Amino acid sequence: MDLLPLIPDNITEVLTKIIRFSALRSVVLHRNIEEADTPGYVPADLPVSEFAEILDEAVVEHLRSRRLLFRDTANITFCENGRMNVQPVVDDLAHALRQVNPDEYVALQVSKLRENSLNRQVTIQLLKRSGSKITSLQESDWEAATPANRPTELSSRPNTTD
Repeated sequence: MDLLPLIPDNITEVLTKIIRFSALRSVVLHRNIEEADTPGYVPADLPVSEFAEILDEAVVEHLRSRRLLFRDTANITFCENGRMNVQPVVDDLAHALRQVNPDEYVALQVSKLRENSLNRQVTIQLLKRSGSKITSLQESDWEAATPANRPTELSSRPNTTD
């Protein structure tokens, strides 16, 4: 049974936010790998659990009141035109691992990139199955997330408080 047609129209906005978040996260994870040998570099990540909680609350609010409301948090703020600003946070586990085993540190970053890419691919498929077209902006979110061309929606310095 295909349940996607039963999902409210606002699912497009939720899925688009996930695509944007995964594009921004890719930038941070790639940078962690690029800077693996840089003395003093502190690895970062995006606040994944915080983002998931925001999405959960937005969907619950939508089901309760038929409105989709994304609330700002310490590290994530929502702006006009569907944009969001995300403040990277220090990845303490990766930082500790980098100090004792650089190879395992890089393997961890690659694993996170794979997970992030899978999340993006699944989200794109859900968006397509919901009947929504993926706009060139959504597709370019991923292409723009390369180290040479970082999205402007990403803050440059990790937040040291979680």
